[in-house]
Amino acid sequence: MKHRRGDRYDGRWLRTLSPFYQITPYIMRTRSDAQDYYEDHFEISPVEKWLRSLHDRGFTDIGFLHVFMAAAVRTISQYPRLNRFIAGQRIYARNEILITLAIKKRLHEDGLETTIKIPFSPSDTIFTIAEKLNTAVAGNKDENTRNDTDNTAKLFMLLPRWLLRFLLWSLRTLDYYGLLPKAIHKASPFHATAFITDLGSLGIKPIYHHIYDFGTTSLFIAFGNKLRVNELSDDGTVIKRKYIPVKIVNDERICDGHYYATAFKYMRRLFANPQILEQPPEKVVEDVG
Repeated sequence: MKHRRGDRYDGRWLRTLSPFYQITPYIMRTRSDAQDYYEDHFEISPVEKWLRSLHDRGFTDIGFLHVFMAAAVRTISQYPRLNRFIAGQRIYARNEILITLAIKKRLHEDGLETTIKIPFSPSDTIFTIAEKLNTAVAGNKDENTRNDTDNTAKLFMLLPRWLLRFLLWSLRTLDYYGLLPKAIHKASPFHATAFITDLGSLGIKPIYHHIYDFGTTSLFIAFGNKLRVNELSDDGTVIKRKYIPVKIVNDERICDGHYYATAFKYMRRLFANPQILEQPPEKVVEDVG
């Protein structure tokens, strides 16, 4: 789509939204002022069965995190309003799907932590997503490796406090007007479609993680360890099922509650039919003009 006056290099200004939506960023001026909290449980028995079939077919490097990431990307491809963001009191459609993931270089309380930001295509399948994710994680697991985010943070922390505060104020101001340097945008984990965190790998339940006022991220998705539940069927027999708990914090200004609910239901259906993720979507839905 042609770049128009008011667009940013990372997003397209949505001019045709109703006045009600356009005024909400002036009323709720920050993301922390506009946070909504959503909790759900996704049944994963079909996913576990499907993963076993993938492993039997030789795709042994695909695990549950890849499935969750693929489901998130596919949901965004069908419900693109999830990929909107607020900047400078305007609502934008992001130009690409960017997912930020926090990783531990070593699973120890003293292990270093970093973030990786991975670009995905709306037409990605579980196979292309697994390849991108595995490559990014492998390139950042070594404790001596420093990515752009690590290097930028290290450089900033060499500055005296007063200068660092001024620098961050300057970056916020530039970001407000869509003038943030592209190198900073590339290194920033806070300029992304969503943060996703796998707390199940730590053996705990998910948390409601706040979304950041710095940057443009409108979603924070956390999922936890597997839950085994005994449920009664209609005929009174006991059925054993597995679930993962999911908690999402979102910016309510980018779309309405009905749209969020429909998107999250779609994501739940993908867990019930994960084989869908083996093929690209039949159609990629575009946001409004």
